[in-house]
Amino acid sequence: MSQRLMEYFNKQPRLGCLSTSNKEGRVNVAYFGSPRMIDEKTITMGLGKNRTFAYLQENPYGVFMIMEPGKTLTEWKGVRLYVKMTECHTSGSRLDEMKAEIAKVTGEAGAKMIHAAVTFEIYEIKPLADFGQGWEKSI
Repeated sequence: MSQRLMEYFNKQPRLGCLSTSNKEGRVNVAYFGSPRMIDEKTITMGLGKNRTFAYLQENPYGVFMIMEPGKTLTEWKGVRLYVKMTECHTSGSRLDEMKAEIAKVTGEAGAKMIHAAVTFEIYEIKPLADFGQGWEKSI
């Protein structure tokens, strides 16, 4: 992985989607603007007490997808990051730090919605659309 991927993932403003599923295989997708890639294999984010949070308690795997429109479908840019939740803090200093970071961007109202500070490990990277190219060419 590379610094280039971190810069792309952390670019603002942008929205990304996180897809999750529960233990029965029911799926969920939600958009987020707050995830941050803190090193070449780690993503952190704040979560509310919502379906994404509930599903991750049952199944720690998910996929982040970030995309940018292009003039044609083949010119769209993006990446899919396959992740596993490795930490989930619903109290303590990690949660307090996450809320403080989110408050800087969204204000106190946004920070109050955060129920958990979550950490993911990236275990696979794929381009937005797999046209036989590596992810590096898709961002």
